[in-house]
Amino acid sequence: MQEATDKTAVAEAFYREVLQLLNESKIPFMLGGGFALRHYTGIYRDIKDLDLFCKGGDYTRILMFFAEHGFQTELTDVRWLAKIVKGDHFVDLIFNTVNNICTVDDVWFEHSVESELFGMPVRLIPVEEMIWCKIYVQNRERYDGSDVNHAILKQGRTLDWKRLWGRIEQHWHLLFAQILSFQFVYPTERDIIPMWLYDQLLELARGQYNLPTPVEKVCLGPIIDQTQYGVDVKEWGYKVTTMRTV
Repeated sequence: MQEATDKTAVAEAFYREVLQLLNESKIPFMLGGGFALRHYTGIYRDIKDLDLFCKGGDYTRILMFFAEHGFQTELTDVRWLAKIVKGDHFVDLIFNTVNNICTVDDVWFEHSVESELFGMPVRLIPVEEMIWCKIYVQNRERYDGSDVNHAILKQGRTLDWKRLWGRIEQHWHLLFAQILSFQFVYPTERDIIPMWLYDQLLELARGQYNLPTPVEKVCLGPIIDQTQYGVDVKEWGYKVTTMRTV
């Protein structure tokens, strides 16, 4: 028990040092992951690392700043992820999502929320952007649908649904599926979903049958799971969607 307590104390000291240095650097960042989920839903989970968010133009500045302060740095995936490492502990530095859709931009910062962690002032990613990112996490190893449902339950009545809709309109099927899931899970809370949005989604769902069938045989599955839909591309003749920043 004492060993576990000591390890926790070391990890928290590392996170506090990272946050303090980031604040000193004056480079804008936000906190996401389990701490943001806890803030918006009240759900507590054991935290194994920190998820820090920044704009794509800033992650190189942050990596160089921490390298100058003796930390190891890693550009894990040039599409979306880097790491700041010290010993056995690390933080994830996120500037996009693996599907190159949820790019961190100025709007994230405009709607971020003030908070505090380990005595350090931080800003949390907006709940709308948290939902936007999580709605695409639907793979075999991890599915974030319950997180989205909990966020809607706790924040839905004050949520900026129009901004969320603007983020995900291109992939409206995913939002529609999530809303139906929410109404199934919480039948007594279905009025949290704005009627204008529900009507718009129903209209889109009906209207798609009046459109011609797409010419290209495309699988959009890799947007939500890049592994499980590999067979569609490799064996069944589907073209993989071009994942781009929107």
